[in-house]
Amino acid sequence: MSDNPPNRMLQGRISAVIERLHALYPRMIDLSTVRLDRVLAALGNPHLHLPPVIHVAGTNGKGSTCAFLRAIGEAAGMRVHVFTSPHLVRFNERIRLAGEIISDDDLIAALDEVERANAGEPITVFEVLMAAAFMLFARVPAELCVLEVGLGGRHDATNVVPRPVACAITSISLDHREMLGPTVEIIAGEKAGIIKPGVPVVTGAQKPTVLDVFRAEALLTGSTLLARGREWSVEPTPTGLRFTDANGSIDLPKPSLPGEFQYDNAGIAVAAIRASGLPIPNAAVAAGIGSAEWPARMQRLHGRLAQSLPEGWELWLDGGHNPGGGEVIAAHLVGWADRPIHVLVGMKKAKDSAEFLRPIIPHATTLWAVSEEHQHLALPVEDIIAASGGVGLPGPTVAAALAQLSGPPARVLICGSLYLAGEVLKADA
Repeated sequence: MSDNPPNRMLQGRISAVIERLHALYPRMIDLSTVRLDRVLAALGNPHLHLPPVIHVAGTNGKGSTCAFLRAIGEAAGMRVHVFTSPHLVRFNERIRLAGEIISDDDLIAALDEVERANAGEPITVFEVLMAAAFMLFARVPAELCVLEVGLGGRHDATNVVPRPVACAITSISLDHREMLGPTVEIIAGEKAGIIKPGVPVVTGAQKPTVLDVFRAEALLTGSTLLARGREWSVEPTPTGLRFTDANGSIDLPKPSLPGEFQYDNAGIAVAAIRASGLPIPNAAVAAGIGSAEWPARMQRLHGRLAQSLPEGWELWLDGGHNPGGGEVIAAHLVGWADRPIHVLVGMKKAKDSAEFLRPIIPHATTLWAVSEEHQHLALPVEDIIAASGGVGLPGPTVAAALAQLSGPPARVLICGSLYLAGEVLKADA
């Protein structure tokens, strides 16, 4: 297994398997573990035979926190399994086995095996992929397994793991309200569903009402809640960060993932590692924070799209797409006030576009609405312009918008959707 470029023919076979599975259960999301429980039983319950698991839920920052956890484990010499979603460019990205993205051959074989075990019963594509991941994670030796919740927590397919060594819940914001609920407190209750009896749960900066939800769930389950500002802290220093908890302080480098919002995600990862009881030295913790990689999280691009801009310009990409993500992006743009800022936004249908854009618009020199041909469930350009209150200009595509930019050296940020981010990464390669 390697991170080598994909085989086009094998990628076609993966797509064919996924399309066939869609026919069994056409709903993309159905929050229940009943179907997964059944197929896992047919596979010998591999989810009960995993390496030590750290389970990560939240609205924003889950992927970054998982990236920090993986980097810390690998800096300690561990083999680390990781499950994340969604993917950006290749479906394979969702499963990382002992440090390597799963190969096309291994993914096809695993999907075929799960499909046979399912025997034509109704099941979602996500559940089949989760079953395949559990099966592979149980078979391939590793010392750590990092699981990112797909949606919510309480009824998410990842939540069948009975006893992780630690749980983590990142920033809570309004997202997927049609499935999780209309308020951050109700959404927090769904995320809190990953909390298990006797398993420590770490959380970062949260609204007091959200923290109350986590505290109540921890009390009910007999778990220990470790919250930022109470049981642990992370603060900037001249050379990086200082993390402090009941076991003492660690001086850390500046996180490799840019943006001050990553301080919270890095702190959550460190707190979860220390709460897990895994034998990871402080030097490895520091090395992981300074070396983690995670695409489309305030990522500077240098490829074909970036090279199409005037000399001295910068092109950046971020997958932020909900109101909380908009607030985080806006806070980051404050530090870019030394140059003009051109923002290209492409969003997914059903997202709260107006609330995402509201904090960003005051920092944008220009705002462009874009939609790519193969962008999944792309919101029409005219709808994005309407959500901006008429401020936005029609791209209508990323390349077309970039071609219209001129003036002094500036920064360009593409944001609004992880699906858009995937298309941008393909075009910039």
